[in-house]
Amino acid sequence: MIDIKIFRQNPEKIKKACEDKQVKINIDEIIRLDKKRRGIIKENEELKSQHNQFSKKISPLEGEGKQELIKQAKDLIEKIKKSDELLEEVEKKFKILFLQIPNPALPYVKVGENDKENEVIKKWGKISEFKFKIKDHIAIGEDLDLLDIDRAGKVSGSRFSYLKNELAFLEYALVQFTFKTLVKHGFTPMVPPVMIKPKAMESMGYLERGKEEIYQTTQDNLYLVGTSEQSIGPMHMNEILEKGELPKRYVSFSTCFRREAGSYGQDVKGILRVHQFDKIEMFSFCLPEKSEEEHKFLLQREEELVQALKIPYQVIKMCTGDLGGPAAAKYDIECWMPGQNRYRETHSTSNCTDFQARRLNVKYRNKDGNLEFVYTLNGTAFAVGRILIAILENYQQKDGSIKVPKVLRQYLDFKKIYRKK
Repeated sequence: MIDIKIFRQNPEKIKKACEDKQVKINIDEIIRLDKKRRGIIKENEELKSQHNQFSKKISPLEGEGKQELIKQAKDLIEKIKKSDELLEEVEKKFKILFLQIPNPALPYVKVGENDKENEVIKKWGKISEFKFKIKDHIAIGEDLDLLDIDRAGKVSGSRFSYLKNELAFLEYALVQFTFKTLVKHGFTPMVPPVMIKPKAMESMGYLERGKEEIYQTTQDNLYLVGTSEQSIGPMHMNEILEKGELPKRYVSFSTCFRREAGSYGQDVKGILRVHQFDKIEMFSFCLPEKSEEEHKFLLQREEELVQALKIPYQVIKMCTGDLGGPAAAKYDIECWMPGQNRYRETHSTSNCTDFQARRLNVKYRNKDGNLEFVYTLNGTAFAVGRILIAILENYQQKDGSIKVPKVLRQYLDFKKIYRKK
């Protein structure tokens, strides 16, 4: 959530931030509720103070004077009860609206309405010119017995798949390669829970918008993560981190779940947009003044990993209208997919400033000994399914086989994937 002091001091700034992110929210109503709750709190404190004074006066008294004060004290208790109930009601309304305020974009982020106003800031790699008719990953997966989407549909429904044979090995080669690479950069490897409590999900800022994307087990009141940052961030909830251990970096591998609500008809075939997928995610807790540097560091790690696979890509700098709630700045990487003859998103990295840390109550002690909120950042190491698509389509050969990227071969006992006889 945002700093309520900033909200009170400069509500127009918050209004503008919401407009820039294309978020419609009644800021005037939040201001009204905030003033009302503060008034009730003040009144409540005064009533409780009066009650305490009555209690002191009542104790030494006897007779009718004492009974009259007792009656007045009881009246105060009833007023306090009603005040508490009203405060609870107003606090609830205020919290619901206040938590909907997104993280304002950082000053260097371009103001724009949607993804059409995002900027391509870098291209890397040469797009291969195939001298044969290329296939998309679905055809490749079927020809080489690497994917079984039909049977997954029979078992689980649409937008599920079985990864088979060499493709299953290739996924775990990617995991080993990524962990090995990022541990050298100071990341702690993790395999986290994929089911988390509502408080943890709310604290990460994903329930106010996009809740329709999230799977929930209603019987146990747990949410399934859509990215493992949602279970890594709350690890340090209500903790004070040592300044000397920042940045504190994690790399996490997990299965993730998304409904893909609102994307009916888009990429329904194949494994690009599915309900269940595996992902390797980076997450960092850092000092506020180091967050932009850390953001660039995460982007560099994403590029390092993609470049190691020698897959062409472009880097996108997101405009305000395409940031999402928690992110104050964001970059995407889009890898070249020959089967679609276009770049597709495979990575993103976001600077969430102190937006999540405020909700999580994760702080550090600064040089003056005062407590401040850390900043949180996240970045995709690999969305496994999507990068498997990029490998299959970019490394396809004329004879129908698939070359394995050199950097992954040390984790496998094959260099090529051939058609089964």
